[in-house]
Amino acid sequence: MSPWSAGTTLGPYVLVSPLGAGGMGEVWKARDTRLDRMVAIKRLKPGYAERFEREARAIAALNHPHICTLFDVGPDYLVMEYVEGRPLEGPMETSAALRLASQIADALQEAHGRGILHRDLKPSNIMVTEKGSAKLLDFGLAKIMHRDSDATMTATGVVAGTPAYMSPEQASGAPLDQRSDIFSFGAVLYELLSGRRAFADLGAVLRDTPAPLTSPASDIVARCLVKEKERRYQTVADVRRALAVFEGQPSDEQPSIAVLPFANMSRDPDDEYFSDGLAEEIINALAHMPGLKVTARTSAFAFRGKEQDITQIGQALRVRTILQGSVRRSGNRIRVTTQLINATDGYHLWSERYDRELNDVFAIQDEIAQSIATALEVRLAPKAPRYTPKLPAHHALLQGRHHRGRFTSEAHVRAAECFELAASLDSGYAAPHAELGLGYVLLAATAAHTMIEVAPLIRAQAERALVLDPTESGPHALLGIVASVHDYDWKAAADHFSNATRGAFVSADTRWAYATFYLGPLGQHHAAAEQLRRSVEQDPLNVAWRVSYAWHLNESGMRDQALAEMRKALEIDEHHWGALVITGDIHLTSGEYEKAVAAAEEAYRVNPAHSMTWGLLAAALRRVGQTERADALLQKHGSSPTPVWGRVWYHLHSSEIDEAALWWRKAIELRDLFVVEFAGGKVVQPLRDSVHWPALGRTMNLTPSSIGSEHGHS
Repeated sequence: MSPWSAGTTLGPYVLVSPLGAGGMGEVWKARDTRLDRMVAIKRLKPGYAERFEREARAIAALNHPHICTLFDVGPDYLVMEYVEGRPLEGPMETSAALRLASQIADALQEAHGRGILHRDLKPSNIMVTEKGSAKLLDFGLAKIMHRDSDATMTATGVVAGTPAYMSPEQASGAPLDQRSDIFSFGAVLYELLSGRRAFADLGAVLRDTPAPLTSPASDIVARCLVKEKERRYQTVADVRRALAVFEGQPSDEQPSIAVLPFANMSRDPDDEYFSDGLAEEIINALAHMPGLKVTARTSAFAFRGKEQDITQIGQALRVRTILQGSVRRSGNRIRVTTQLINATDGYHLWSERYDRELNDVFAIQDEIAQSIATALEVRLAPKAPRYTPKLPAHHALLQGRHHRGRFTSEAHVRAAECFELAASLDSGYAAPHAELGLGYVLLAATAAHTMIEVAPLIRAQAERALVLDPTESGPHALLGIVASVHDYDWKAAADHFSNATRGAFVSADTRWAYATFYLGPLGQHHAAAEQLRRSVEQDPLNVAWRVSYAWHLNESGMRDQALAEMRKALEIDEHHWGALVITGDIHLTSGEYEKAVAAAEEAYRVNPAHSMTWGLLAAALRRVGQTERADALLQKHGSSPTPVWGRVWYHLHSSEIDEAALWWRKAIELRDLFVVEFAGGKVVQPLRDSVHWPALGRTMNLTPSSIGSEHGHS
């Protein structure tokens, strides 16, 4: 291998100056005399050229603005685009770092889409151009994705890559897939945000967890850097969507839609249940389309009756298109009009009117979904055979959902009556049973009934729903809740939630249940926060999801981000007692007692009956020395039939561990949801460290080793 020098000619290329050297060769700046442009030429040492020539021919097909283009292949060199700029370097301001990270992820997605792994992703292989954009360099270690056993080896049999940025499987010489590049991407993003390496060496990659980041993107980084590849993001597309949320922008060109409640144009105002139900059924159909982001019902229906510009609605829901419609029923006839609108400029993309028999309502829903798919250029998922319910039963189901949306005790009762009627009118209809099971969960969550009372009812309805329709995921989530909250059977809970989250579409409420009643109790708060982030993405105006998300962020050590989410929640609903309670809890666990009192006072004013509000307020008052008011609250509320969690919370926040253990046992007897939901939380740590926990933990099948190990599905 004779040395190169300035002026050396390689065909049409003339070397100008050296740019650097490494273990596999050297890189020179050169001039392409044919096109009068500067190029970079990488010369490969003996033993590498044959392999890289084979790989380079595939990599040359990559054409992407954030990938350095491969122009030519010589006998022992590669000719690449010459990039003016500087190597990627941190620390960097968060918004700039996330912008560059999105560009890098976009480049990786392009490569992975063509079956190519990079395998040597590191800051020195990423240039920031003079215009401030990222360019991914050096696919010299790239590998076409095959299932061969030498996926990490060079031609000489040595593990390839840069040790501090390798994935654990790459370091051990195991077969690779795109999740290996995702690990390396996480190491790069960690360094970009912090200015320090995630891992000092190969041993640290295999052994250590990096120090936590104080960044909005810390959860993204943490999930990329999980040792077990099954628990990382599974595709770079998943990473890009996560980054887009933290940047506060829609995911690039991903099609997105919100279906607003359809206007009821019928003479009978009570027909609103039908127009709402039709819109909700269309939401459900669209949600199963791959690649289409669909806003959940709660957020989309928040604009009912509000005179607001379409573009403002699009911005609030972070979607590109809006579907509006109206429904008129007259006897056995139905007229449905729909308009698909570009939310960025207000222009109509498509409109249609359907005049049909009422029995054709299911066909109308399918036709609307198909028309939207065509307009947005997304593909319909293969359509499995679907049970067509009897129309009276379907109407009863829609009426039940309509009543439940009113969130009152009377509405819950009326909803249950409608679901029971639907089940009796059509014995083959699975949906009413799933809805009944969900209703019983909500009764337990609002403390209207204990889980001891409703668990058998939930189980029976969920199992019946699965017998009638084994493809439904919702009943599995219900059975997961019963397994964790009532049975304390964490293996069964894991199996049910795995089934519930297995499909291409996972609903926001299923993600909430998985995070709240499985991941959180086991101390897997990063994974729980990721599930709830997705719930918030699907349903951005749903305060309940945002509250849960904030709590898990705080439990993950991201207090500032948690409070930021709470501020967003209270901007949506300033009187939401749950948001006020969790805000108070975050302040109380942080030692900010006056702020905790202020939030708890307002939560108690809004909902004085719930044990969480008076329990938190009493604890906060005691911390600021107002013991008489605290005692008065306990006297007033603490002797009611089921004040269990309020008492537990009060004693935990007051550092009265013996009393907390006493009330915890009572909560276990009643199968209180909250002792499961909060079991893995910081406030419970003193109880978990006490002499009481071995017995309490055994009862709940929660051991020290089971709490705090970050597991979970994507």
